[in-house]
Amino acid sequence: MALPSVWSEVRVGILFLSVLGLLSVRLVGAGQDSGSIIPAESRPCVDCHAFEFMQRALQDLKKTAYSLDTR
Repeated sequence: MALPSVWSEVRVGILFLSVLGLLSVRLVGAGQDSGSIIPAESRPCVDCHAFEFMQRALQDLKKTAYSLDTR
């Protein structure tokens, strides 16, 4: 008869651990700042970011080339 009581304790322990796991996941999710999330419709695409980066890099190169020419 000792075996069923051990089995029920194991099941209760597993249930307890799963509830703790679910609670910790909810707490971690609730800790994130919901105000800092920008909707996908208003964010520029990856190509736009790359284009802006390349534009700035080209401007920096032009400034560097101009400063070298003036020396």
